[in-house]
Amino acid sequence: MAQPDFEKIVHEIAEETHITQEIVSALYMDTWAEMNQNARVHDFVPLFVAKRVKAQLLSKQERQHPGHQESAYKT
Repeated sequence: MAQPDFEKIVHEIAEETHITQEIVSALYMDTWAEMNQNARVHDFVPLFVAKRVKAQLLSKQERQHPGHQESAYKT
């Protein structure tokens, strides 16, 4: 199974969530380390990491700005 391109995944999540790539990248790497360490099968780790990161970022945005798509992370 071909591994997804890390930079492409981070870029796509950043665009969709309107959060800087630096923040998305850091969260992605932290989540990757956690999930990869505990995984028995590593083929789908990138998919699960991307889904978790995206869900975390969108959830935080919704809690901080109900009904708005503005980023809670931008300065």
